[in-house]
Amino acid sequence: MFINITDSEAGNNKGSSAQLVHYLDKESRLFPDVLAEPWFNGNDQHVDSYLVKSLIDKNTAKLGRDEAKFFLINISPSQKEIAHLKMLDQMGAKQELKAFAVKIMDEYARNFYRKGINSNEDLLWFGKLENYRYYSYKDKEVKSGQVKRGTVKPGEQMHIQVIVSRRDISNKIKLSPMNNSRGTNAGHSKMVGQFDRVAFKVSGEKLFDELFGFERPVRESFKYANTQKNGSLEERIAMAGQKENNMHQQSVSAQERNLNVLPELLAPPADTLMDLLLARAEFDPLAPVQQKKKRKKRCQHSELKI
Repeated sequence: MFINITDSEAGNNKGSSAQLVHYLDKESRLFPDVLAEPWFNGNDQHVDSYLVKSLIDKNTAKLGRDEAKFFLINISPSQKEIAHLKMLDQMGAKQELKAFAVKIMDEYARNFYRKGINSNEDLLWFGKLENYRYYSYKDKEVKSGQVKRGTVKPGEQMHIQVIVSRRDISNKIKLSPMNNSRGTNAGHSKMVGQFDRVAFKVSGEKLFDELFGFERPVRESFKYANTQKNGSLEERIAMAGQKENNMHQQSVSAQERNLNVLPELLAPPADTLMDLLLARAEFDPLAPVQQKKKRKKRCQHSELKI
């Protein structure tokens, strides 16, 4: 699960959101009859683009000219996670992902630890589901000339982009996920809030696993990757131990499942078992030898009688 927070994917976030809203509407323009996904939030599943832009741009009370007015949150499940969603509900996978995004925004709100900011309903935000990703000039395939910029990337690429206002829905509280305070300075945190981006990303993975029963290997978790990149030697060693333990548990679980399934698979039905026993008795290679011995004994007895 890739969850990232940026200033903006197109243009900057210190002015109007018009450019970003227009950019995220690209699939609605390219595939109006097939992939025209509407904007949504926790209360409305069909929000018009002009309303998204208008509400975000108006919710900027007391924000300076050079201050961020909104942020972009990218919620991108892996191809394994998307396949898992579709396995659970092929037709409803999109709605499941949208519902998951609402809960992610609950986690986003709670991660500020601000009074009055408890759920997605305390935020001004709008999500947009996208079905594809496209090669950009940054991709090595474009740089090497293998594909053209704007070409659709292969595989499962369904994801959600969220525009969230810098201010809460009441337009009174300033909230910034770029704030690096993690509660170490109580006075500063009380004044501007706090936001732990690592904790936010970890909570998103945990939420997905719990909601959809997804068994995530330790080595494929954000926590594992982040520890390998930024952790101390002791933390990396401890995480490696968790990885080995996780692999062992998965192996044991697989063996237990096999033990439960194999007897049912290997045991033939009663009629079939009887047929096999009869067939074995009928074609047993030892049977002719035994019959010859019996016939020989009968001959000896008959000679003795004579």
